[in-house]
Amino acid sequence: MRDLDSEGAGFADLAIRDGINRGIIPGPRLFVSTYALTITGGHMNNAGLNPDIPIPEPATLTDSRDAMIAEIRREVKYGADWIKLYATGTLRHVDPVTLEPLSQVSLDEVKAVVAEAARWHRDVAAHAYGGDGAKNAIRGGVRSIEHGMLMDDEALKLLVEHGTYWCPTLSVYLPESAEDDTEMRRRIVTHHKEVFQKAMKLGAKICFGTDVGAFEHGTSAREFVKMVEYGMKPIDAIRTATTRAAELLRMEKQIGTIQPGKYADIIAVEGNPLDDIRALTRVVFVMKAGLVYKAR
Repeated sequence: MRDLDSEGAGFADLAIRDGINRGIIPGPRLFVSTYALTITGGHMNNAGLNPDIPIPEPATLTDSRDAMIAEIRREVKYGADWIKLYATGTLRHVDPVTLEPLSQVSLDEVKAVVAEAARWHRDVAAHAYGGDGAKNAIRGGVRSIEHGMLMDDEALKLLVEHGTYWCPTLSVYLPESAEDDTEMRRRIVTHHKEVFQKAMKLGAKICFGTDVGAFEHGTSAREFVKMVEYGMKPIDAIRTATTRAAELLRMEKQIGTIQPGKYADIIAVEGNPLDDIRALTRVVFVMKAGLVYKAR
């Protein structure tokens, strides 16, 4: 599991990862990014609070190329597996008329981030809704685009041309309450579905991702259901979380399929997910690296 931004928890994600690896606590094999890179006034920058009261920021403010490079080095120093970049703002930064997201980085800045991360053998994941921010991220060489629900046809074409992975996180934007069920949110969900279907037809590298935490942990399999509802075959939806996800992590030789020489990471579910994708919401058995963590 990739965890892309500790969101104010500092380097606690590193501690959880290392605690799992040392057998102190049970959990998934984690790949963490610690602090994400953002800009003043951008996504994951505290807003609406008294500026005279110091409160930890959910991400690191990097308003220049030099600041971005310095932050990458700091994160690598303390053990980050991935570098996370906010290439666009969040929902409050989306133009309510045009649905154009705020671009937070230039093409040159993305290239600098990717190059510095690569020097330390790290990949870059970019939060990007669409617009110039997403295109700059793709052209700049990020490994993956997260969300991307407002990407246009040009961005999708670039996604395929550059072989960039896309984690659409379809579930996280579905209204969870009457308060969330706004006209703008419905427009975004509709656009997300259209972009997802276009990406499938173009052969984009779609990966399973959910942004869980914004909704309840343990319910991530609802993403499979939404993928199939939007037209993806059940076997292809499963592959987004297995073979394709392993490729994204550059771990296709260790995980993603069940075969000799790989980690024995296996789950069993009630029912056949090829007939009913909701079977993946009914997990009864979990084995990680040959050890059983959950049995019937």
